[in-house]
Amino acid sequence: GGIIISGELFLAHQPKFDLRRGAVCSAESLLRWRHPVVGMIPPDRFIGMAEETGHIRPLTDWVLDKAIADQRELRKEGCDMTLSINVSGRLITNEQFTERALRQIRRADARICFEITETAVIDNPALAVTVMNELRDAGVGISIDDYGSGLSSLSYLRTIPAQELKIDKVFVQGMAPGNSDALLVKSTIDLAHSLGMAITAEGVETAEVLALLQAMGADTAQGYFIARPMPLDALVAFMSGEVEPSLQQTQASRAG
Repeated sequence: GGIIISGELFLAHQPKFDLRRGAVCSAESLLRWRHPVVGMIPPDRFIGMAEETGHIRPLTDWVLDKAIADQRELRKEGCDMTLSINVSGRLITNEQFTERALRQIRRADARICFEITETAVIDNPALAVTVMNELRDAGVGISIDDYGSGLSSLSYLRTIPAQELKIDKVFVQGMAPGNSDALLVKSTIDLAHSLGMAITAEGVETAEVLALLQAMGADTAQGYFIARPMPLDALVAFMSGEVEPSLQQTQASRAG
């Protein structure tokens, strides 16, 4: 718990672009660790460690509390947007975690979505589904993260009561018209829609990929082409239009 106390953690928010409305209406809140000596430590280095050492729960508690606080600030600035946080499949069946989370979210009347990572490690799928339904009833969004990577399977899609499915960036970045990645993405979009889920494509880095996703009927896009993860003050500026969030500008800076 040392790093949590010493103020080395912060959230970086990556805007999610609604392809139907043509606007950013939500963001994913990502945990960042700035070490005073070695600088930024990538999440894949410390999240895995936290999972193994049993620190993932206090870490996720912290992320949730910070996301709720950041959302309160966004509301003050006239920007009421849903923030998504990553929640390990291990925690979904942890009663202390979910009860606390529900309490905090209800108290703040917060708009929060849980992106469930590593659905493969859910040890009690029946209980997980019950808990997810409870969360949904309380207004918490449920999203399946990184679909297509690891061991997420069709059987999970059938049973998990998610509103959103996120396609792993590996498939999105490899897309070109008619290639196998594009066909996989298109079939996943159709599958999700037939199950009543919205699709978010991660790792959108070019105008071409964005146009392909739009043509395929994807709901939301996320990636460097839209915006990089940013601290709260930058997000407020981005959303209030002080920073022109036009994709053309991103394109120009990319080309330049």
